[in-house]
Amino acid sequence: MKVPYRYLSALAVNIALPWLAYRLALPYWGVTGALAASAAPLLAWIAWDLYHARHFDALSAIVLAGIVPLLAWALIDRDAQRALEDPMVSGVIGVTFLLSLLLKKPLVYYLGRSTASRESRDRVAEFERHYRERPQLVAQIRRMTVVWGIGLTAENIARYWVVSTLSDAQLALHISTALRWGVYGALTLWTIRTRRRLKRMDADSKMESA
Repeated sequence: MKVPYRYLSALAVNIALPWLAYRLALPYWGVTGALAASAAPLLAWIAWDLYHARHFDALSAIVLAGIVPLLAWALIDRDAQRALEDPMVSGVIGVTFLLSLLLKKPLVYYLGRSTASRESRDRVAEFERHYRERPQLVAQIRRMTVVWGIGLTAENIARYWVVSTLSDAQLALHISTALRWGVYGALTLWTIRTRRRLKRMDADSKMESA
């Protein structure tokens, strides 16, 4: 898969398609059905990737992990609005990113390894070797973990403020949803750009050593 196509497919599968499914389903199925619809593209992508490429997409799994608990809450509570009035899931994921900094290999390391595994087994071995031998790569991965952790935690706080402050429930719902997908989109784009810089650094270091 060529690099631009891979980046576009990551944005489409993890951001555009779930958001579109949510918006299309919301008027007909309510929040609970819309949440289920937004999870469908992610589940389909993960299953397709596992079957055809023997690869598990960690980024899609993280986005899905932010949807499934909300869907479960909506099914249990039957109060569709409360499913989005308790935007605690992304905060939990954000804190998990930050806590993973205490480990030798933070969460973003596994995202990077997942991406490398789609290309080839050699790329996985190369990624692991670079992580052992290149302190700048370790520092960059830890910085990416901090950005994802802070970003998701801040999104959680912002959504909580919106649904707790605005008296118009529908407006709060729309703003909360926009914040959710906006933050995921911004983090995905930033991650793509950062990964491209890392690849350029890798290419430059190979040229210098040649």
